[in-house]
Amino acid sequence: MDPVQLPDAASTNRRAPHGDAARGALGRYLEDLVGQPLAARTRQAYAAHVSSYVDWLAERPEAEAALREPRARDFAGRDFKRYLKLERGWAPSSVNLALAATDHFNRFLGLGPAVVTRERIAQSAPRALDEDEQRALVRAAEHATPRDRAIVVLLLHTGLRLSELVALDVGDVRTSARKGVVIVRSGKGDAYREVPLNTTARAVVDEWRKQRAKITPESEPALFVGRGGGRLTPRAVDLVVRKIARAAGLEVSAHVLRHTCITKLVRKGSDVVLVAELAGHRRLETTRRYSLPSDADRQLAMDGLEIED
Repeated sequence: MDPVQLPDAASTNRRAPHGDAARGALGRYLEDLVGQPLAARTRQAYAAHVSSYVDWLAERPEAEAALREPRARDFAGRDFKRYLKLERGWAPSSVNLALAATDHFNRFLGLGPAVVTRERIAQSAPRALDEDEQRALVRAAEHATPRDRAIVVLLLHTGLRLSELVALDVGDVRTSARKGVVIVRSGKGDAYREVPLNTTARAVVDEWRKQRAKITPESEPALFVGRGGGRLTPRAVDLVVRKIARAAGLEVSAHVLRHTCITKLVRKGSDVVLVAELAGHRRLETTRRYSLPSDADRQLAMDGLEIED
């Protein structure tokens, strides 16, 4: 979304047949908004959207009633939504943001939020890498250090959260010739879980641990450490992932690797209860999101309608 610009004085003082009360309310609202405990970008967006609402409302005969009567407020809110959709051509997410801003304005007036149905936004699966992108990422990781390669592969093959990965101690990852497991001692909600390691993950972790033993004091328990020998921060790990991704021609955060792992498990037919357990989800609905269609799925479905000559 483009940055939202604050309205200038001229835009908030245009004359309109029924707009004096609305403009006055807007002025008081903008003054109050400065002291609200909101992020600067949120204040900016609310100011712009409420100013737009007041400009629109000031042209309507029911302007004053919409500032004090719940029923008129509701009708104005619904008409404003229709105006944004049909005349301005706004996307559902932008319409909903504007409605949230007008709710904030109506609360300031003591009216409470208008009864207006929000736009339904199409649900999509979280972003995940496709097979070609995964292959490119893994190949780029092969040229990285053993530590960085282990970070990328472990995230991609276990679905750990970034915070869970950096919290791992050496003893939390156990491997043998035929099996392995990573122990998450305090996941989201302070939950404990164990995630099995496949052959690829075991190999890169073992390689990193051999090098780590040469450069890290025995007193340091962290599995992933930096140059100074201390535990890596989440930001440092995310930067590692982004650097390797750029080498593969991708723009990817560490969290996308978690999404990719969970998506693969779901789409390969793994039981949703099992996937929820492996991912550390407390609600199955969270896991089921990964079975939703992606933008690529929608495009592929429509491409399949093409008729070959």
